[in-house]
Order: sequence, then structure tokens, then C-alpha cells
Amino acid sequence: MIVTDKKRPDIASPVRTRAIMETYGLSFKKSLGQNFLTDVNVLKKIVNAAQVDENDDVIEIGPGIGALTEQIAKKAHSVLALELDDRLIPVLSETLAPYDNIQVLRQDVLKADLKDLLARHFDGQHQVKVVANLPYYITSPIILHLLETGIHFEAIVVMMQREVAERLGARPGTKAYGSLTVRVQYQMNVQVAFIVPKTVFVPQPKVDSAIVVLDPKEVQVLPQNEQLFFKVVRGCFQHRRKNIWNNLLAFLGKQTVDKEKLQRVLAELNISPKERAENLAINDFIHLTNKIIDFNIIEK
Repeated sequence: MIVTDKKRPDIASPVRTRAIMETYGLSFKKSLGQNFLTDVNVLKKIVNAAQVDENDDVIEIGPGIGALTEQIAKKAHSVLALELDDRLIPVLSETLAPYDNIQVLRQDVLKADLKDLLARHFDGQHQVKVVANLPYYITSPIILHLLETGIHFEAIVVMMQREVAERLGARPGTKAYGSLTVRVQYQMNVQVAFIVPKTVFVPQPKVDSAIVVLDPKEVQVLPQNEQLFFKVVRGCFQHRRKNIWNNLLAFLGKQTVDKEKLQRVLAELNISPKERAENLAINDFIHLTNKIIDFNIIEK
């Protein structure tokens, strides 16, 4: 990368952020969940948490005015930044001009064909990571979208609302443990790297954030039908106050399901019909899905 003006303050500095906003007449779009980080040290900690170096090609989602993008570019081989707000495209072309390893695309990540983007913009010789400050209102859809692409991400390191971070890292038997937890932990190891106070953002959000590190894990037990597994998990958590028997009946069809077979499935797995989904481990849901198929309760 090339830095043309080493004396210029980092984009994330409060003075520079205000200057950029005033120069371009920018306001924050609540509809896009825009909160800009103005603490350079926090941004550097994010990049360090992702262990970004010259071996990495990095996808960033929602670069804003380029504060995090700049810090990533200083360490990475290349950066592909996807920005939905078309007002920010000309801003980014100016703020990130000193760096020759950044490409900015006007793109909605939820509609993007990421495999195609990687093929066209990365050389395929470096490992791929995602590093981003995600909008609170679409954090979960973005993470699920990334996991569903089938792309091998060496790491996904993202900032999100602290409450969502706690849900991703939750353990069975806790209130935070739910279908999102199971879906993500089925595929990824989850670590909350550190908490980011709301005071370092402009405008200041109402809650603190957290940096979450996701890295791929080897699945030891596989479901016979992965998509059915995801559906079973969602079904079991559909009504958290209901036990697993009632949720399964609702999911499978109370009027049509063979209840005797379903009772045998739970008995063989030593799962009480009165148990709640929040107390089952990921492998329990996998075995449950496989037994539902084995007993022909639902077609494979």
C-alpha cells in the first residue's frame, strides 16, 4: 500500500471525522444503522483481533467514511469494501486515496454473490477474512448470509451489539442460548474478543458493542440433511416457554405427525418430552434431526 501523507491524521480521529462530515455535508442515516467509530486504538484492536497481515485478503462490510478500512489496509494484502450508501462512495475515493490495495464497491452484501466478487477482485493466492463494523439492525442476517455462501473464511471478525454477541457465544442452559447460537456454533468457534463502549461512536448508540471472532471448526457429527437440521433447530426454539414436545408437534404438524414414532425418537435419544430446547447441545439437535429422518417422520 502507498501512504501519500503520513502527517495526515487517521480517518477515525474525532477532528478528521468531523472535517469529513462537514466537507461532504454528510448526516447519519438511521435507516442504515450508521454509527462511526472515532477511536483509532479501538480500530487497531479490531484489526489485531483478526490477526490481519500481508497474507490476508479482507472483505469489509459498510466502510462508512473509511476509518476501519484504513487500519485494515495498513496490514492486509488487499481490501474489498462493500458500501450500500451511495453518498459515501465519492467520500471513500478521497479518504482512502493514499492506499493502493483497497477496492470500494457500491454493493448490498445481502444481495451480493460473494463467490463471484472474490473471484473477480482477489487473486486467490491469499486467505480470506471478513472484518467489519456491522449495522445493529441486520447483524444476524449478514452473519448467516456469510455462513451460507460456502466460502472458507479464515476468520470473521465483526463488531455488533453486545447483546447479540452474548447470544452467539452462549452456552446451553442460559437465556441467551437460542437458534442463532446453535446455527452459528454448528459451523464456527465463537469468541468475544473485547467490549467497545458506546462513548467512542458518533452518533452515540444506546448500548455498548462487542468484537466477536468467528473461526471455522471441524464438525464432528454431521446431520443427514443440513437444511432440515436448521429447520428443526428453529422449530424447537419457536416458542421458548414451550417444551420440546409441543414445539416439535407444531413444527412437524400436530394433526399429521406420527406421535408414537416421535415419542420413540425422543426416548432413544434420552430426551424428555418436557425438556426445553435451550438445554440441548448442538449434537443433540443433530441426532434429533437424524432420528426424525431414520424414523421416516419427515422425508430426507
